[in-house]
Amino acid sequence: MLKRFYQRVLALAGSPKAPWWLAAVAFAESSFFPVPPDVLLLPMMLAQPRRVWRYAALCTLASVVGGVAGYFIGFAFFQQIGLPILRAYHYGDAFAQFQDAYAQWGFWIILVKGLTPIPYKLVTIASGVAGFSLWLFICASVISRGARFFLIAALVRTVGEPVRDFIERRLALVTSALLAALLGGFLLLRYL
Repeated sequence: MLKRFYQRVLALAGSPKAPWWLAAVAFAESSFFPVPPDVLLLPMMLAQPRRVWRYAALCTLASVVGGVAGYFIGFAFFQQIGLPILRAYHYGDAFAQFQDAYAQWGFWIILVKGLTPIPYKLVTIASGVAGFSLWLFICASVISRGARFFLIAALVRTVGEPVRDFIERRLALVTSALLAALLGGFLLLRYL
C-alpha cells in the first residue's frame, strides 16, 4: 500500500499541475495547514531533477506569501482565527512561552524555526501577534525558508538518483523516519 501511494505521489509530482499543488501546500503550511511542503517538493525534485531550483524558488515564494497571511492572522484576527488554530493543534501553552522569547529574539527565532520541521505557522502567527516588523519578518522568512528549500534542491541535484534508489528500496524506513521527525517536532513544541 505504501509503495502504491509513493508511486501515485511521484506520478502527481511529474504532472503539469504539480507546481500549483506545491505552491498551494507551501502557502497553506505557512499559515494554517499541518503538512509540510517537503512531502510534495522532494518527489517533484526527484521526478524532474532539472527543475529543482525552480521548485525551490516556487516553494520559497509560496511559503513566504503564506507566512505573510499567517502574520496577518496573528496581527488582525488572532482572537477570531489565530487562537482557534493554535488551540486545534494544542499549541496554547507553548504559544504563551513562545511569545515571551519572541519579544527578545524574534528575528533569530524566525531564522531558526524556518529551517526546522517545527510547524512554521506558529512563527508566522506569533510574528503578527507580537507586532514584529513585517519587513524584518519577510526578510527572515525569505532567508530561512529559501535556505531550507534550496538546501533540499542542492542535495537532490548533487546526490539525486542514489537518494531516489534509497527511498524506493527503504520506503517504509524513510516514511517512518519522516513521520518520527514530524511527530518529534510537534512533541517538542508541546513540551517546550
